[in-house]
Amino acid sequence: MAQDLDQKSIWQKLKSPSRTLSMGALLAVGIVIGVGGWGGFNWAMEMTNSETFCVSCHEMKNNVYEEYKETIHYNNRTGVRATCPDCHVPKEWIHKVVRKIKASNEVLHKILGTIDTREKFEAKRLQLARNVWSAMETTDSRECKNCHSFEYMDITKQERRSQKRHSKAQDKGQTCIDCHKGIAHELPEGWDDEEEEQG
Repeated sequence: MAQDLDQKSIWQKLKSPSRTLSMGALLAVGIVIGVGGWGGFNWAMEMTNSETFCVSCHEMKNNVYEEYKETIHYNNRTGVRATCPDCHVPKEWIHKVVRKIKASNEVLHKILGTIDTREKFEAKRLQLARNVWSAMETTDSRECKNCHSFEYMDITKQERRSQKRHSKAQDKGQTCIDCHKGIAHELPEGWDDEEEEQG
């Protein structure tokens, strides 16, 4: 009977918190919960936005990561390095969240083992590359432009061939990925440069 009274009094206190807690205290609790939730969300976003996280899957570590280590984006005379998220994850918060949501499909395929062997990866490689190229075309090579921009290029200091191609690309309104497929990873078997440029 005493336990029933205690439960009723607790329930009544919860139904009318203004008697036991001031509005200021409720607001403070709400702020602490909100800040903690927001901080936890951002922490998770940053933890999943590192090269270490990206290559924690053997599918990436044993395939595209090994290729990337042989490119100028990984090792060069200036010591400036572009990591996996630099090229594949937007910097702006909204675009980053959208990319992370899309990445949930990649997690599903990790669980399903869609590309868990070299053979499966190579069989899907062209499709995977086209997905990335299409996304980069859609965003006007946004992630490339975090480091590379026509606006800041001194074309006169480039090799003659690069000068010609960059000038032409600017005039035609092309984006980085239109010409620089395969810059950080091997081009997939079955990809035809001329076919892609026409298509």
